[in-house]
Amino acid sequence: MTSQLSYPIATNPGTQIFRDVAPLRTWRRDLLLSGRTLGLVPTMGALHAGHLSLIRQAAHENTDVMVSIYVNPTQFGENEDLDSYPRTWDADIAALAALDSELASTPTSTSTNTSDQSVSKDGRITAIFAPTTKTMYPTLPPTSALDGPGSFVTITPLSQRLEGASRPVFFRGVSTVCMKLFNIATPERAYFGQKDIQQTVVVRRMVRDFHVPNEVRVVPTQRDSADGLALSSRNVYLGQRRRHVATILYEALTLGEEMYVLKGKRSRAFIWGVVVDRIAAVQSAQERITVPSERARLVLDYVSLADPDTLDELDDEVDPARGAVLSVAVVMQPLEDPQPDEDCGVGGGKVPVRLIDNIILPPRP
Repeated sequence: MTSQLSYPIATNPGTQIFRDVAPLRTWRRDLLLSGRTLGLVPTMGALHAGHLSLIRQAAHENTDVMVSIYVNPTQFGENEDLDSYPRTWDADIAALAALDSELASTPTSTSTNTSDQSVSKDGRITAIFAPTTKTMYPTLPPTSALDGPGSFVTITPLSQRLEGASRPVFFRGVSTVCMKLFNIATPERAYFGQKDIQQTVVVRRMVRDFHVPNEVRVVPTQRDSADGLALSSRNVYLGQRRRHVATILYEALTLGEEMYVLKGKRSRAFIWGVVVDRIAAVQSAQERITVPSERARLVLDYVSLADPDTLDELDDEVDPARGAVLSVAVVMQPLEDPQPDEDCGVGGGKVPVRLIDNIILPPRP
């Protein structure tokens, strides 16, 4: 596994890699003076097809795309997986170079007028920002302690709900690093995936409350075409046995969606209840397996049916004028009795894997 601090050799000639703020800001000033627009895609690396979909959307809406690659320590709790989080710098750079080549060769029509044959290419990946932690936290070493010292952005009560209840420093870290990236790059637009729905709500609130002059664009969740599992950098930890059970997240969410969309149910009892019952059934089934090498245990953290803007839990029913967010979080437990030839995933199945997923229940007439 190559260190994030190594220097890549596979970037396209038009892509610059920045480690420090000052040269990036000079580059950004030149873009502004040239009338160009910047789309920012913040990542922690370990890029997958979900990240690439964000970059494609950014390239479609801007002349230039900047991808940040930085594993932000302040969004990991003191006992979370910061040290084992996948760092795949060389593979990330290769994926970005391949995507940039694709963008360079794919024209996109700019007119709905069939008599107008003008076309333009999408934007390009012209910058990668891969800072050190000293660059991102220049005065004090970053801390994951809830009451630790440092300069942080906190968005309450949004950051204390759902993921925030189990990971109390997570959204403080996310908000802080996003504010830093927005201040450093001043993009016109920043791109996030719907899979991390609470993150998008928190960042949008931060942008609004602090008058940050960029749009927050949310791109639909990318899923594995075979089993529907939402793409995530943490999926590499699962291995075959845990991945097979983890598909229950999307399966359960779609049952709740069917209650709302197909059967016209608005009651929490129907929508939330069917998701909880389906996941509980899978939990029970795994617990009944007596051979440790054949089971994959999971712990349900939450199922939420919430307002799409405030994330307040809906105690009664979904307001059809507003819709709702139906979300779930589970923790896949470490594998028991891994077998010699078994696909256990990165880490040999020893790492607990937290998985989240959601479905948007749209407003209805």
